[in-house]
Amino acid sequence: MNHDPAFATTRWTRVVAAQETSGSALGELCTAYYAPVHAYIVGAAHDLGDPRDLTQEFFARLLRGSMIHGADRTKGRFRSYLLGAVKHFLADMYDRRRATKRGAQYEHITLAPDTDTSPGIDIPDRRLSDAWFDREWGLAVLALALETLAKEHTAPDKNTHFHVLKPWLTGDANQADAAAQLGISEGAVKVAIHRLRKRFRDCVKTEIAQTVATDAEARDELRYLIEVVTSTHGT
Repeated sequence: MNHDPAFATTRWTRVVAAQETSGSALGELCTAYYAPVHAYIVGAAHDLGDPRDLTQEFFARLLRGSMIHGADRTKGRFRSYLLGAVKHFLADMYDRRRATKRGAQYEHITLAPDTDTSPGIDIPDRRLSDAWFDREWGLAVLALALETLAKEHTAPDKNTHFHVLKPWLTGDANQADAAAQLGISEGAVKVAIHRLRKRFRDCVKTEIAQTVATDAEARDELRYLIEVVTSTHGT
């Protein structure tokens, strides 16, 4: 285990503490990563009802603590834990539906998935691979980093620079046009783009650090998420 002080108070660390105390850290992570979970449920939850209601029920169970007791940050990333929990939740919902159709009584079992991705859980839509979920997760990380960066540039002078240079965070644009809009030289634009990209990478790394236990895991997670996000394969 790496005991780098930078990872001593991450949200994932606080999630583990929340198993016995407050669930505020877990609530923050649930809010931050609602989108990938909802997207997965939309594709996987066939005939189970409104995906929004299912997503809310999933997070309600998680926040009530009926599932978080299976979490162990030493065994994996929060991303992997959450995917496993979603799969167990959907399997439970399908079991309930089948039991209702049979008219049988069933006993509810508290969900406590491990941190693996539970490959044995039967999800109807096989197109929804783990990598598909991970790509949605990676996009959420980028969105959160962009949101952080935007908040750092709310001052009028910074806001203009940010919105003109923002396209270079996810691609490229015409530097001459940007220079003209900002009233600076193209050389100054290049420097500004370099600085903004560096700060964006820092924001991404910070966000990732909230969901892993060590700096080594953070580096691996960053490489992996870049790979899945830039992949042309959606499955």
